[in-house]
Amino acid sequence: MVNKNNRVKTNSDIELKDRLVAINRVTKVTKGGRTFTFAAIVVVGNEDGIIGYGLGKANEVTAAIAKGVEAAKKNLIQVPVFKGTIPHEQLAKFSGSEILLKPASAGTGVKAGGAMRAVLESAGITDVLAKSKGSSNPHNLVKATIKALSQMRSPITIAENRGITLNQVFNG
Repeated sequence: MVNKNNRVKTNSDIELKDRLVAINRVTKVTKGGRTFTFAAIVVVGNEDGIIGYGLGKANEVTAAIAKGVEAAKKNLIQVPVFKGTIPHEQLAKFSGSEILLKPASAGTGVKAGGAMRAVLESAGITDVLAKSKGSSNPHNLVKATIKALSQMRSPITIAENRGITLNQVFNG
């Protein structure tokens, strides 16, 4: 179901919930007047470690959202969620946006803003500290957050790669 790049092969049995991150209205001035189109960035996830994002463009908002959901279902990734949080700190940068994700203790909640919050909650992460540095463009923030989550490694994977037990990973 998951290949080496954390990509998930799409199955129809996965229950995905979609979440709208941002809608952008684009105006094109032509000879006949103004033409409005809409671009919607959407995040889908099963709130258990599988997430994806997509961009949909159409003449109507609902059609743009539907296209975004279909695009998001095509590029799903698996994220390691360990006791409701992320396994380790992670920095990621996409274009002008740079983000920092830190694991948090149980009960902290999702300390993140807008676009990052949508991605983290869709992944099923309940406790995390996040900081956005640089651009606050929702498109770049979503892509940077997905990039950071895709670079995460689970404690089990680290133990297997190092040839040690899971207890040795946490106790040094």
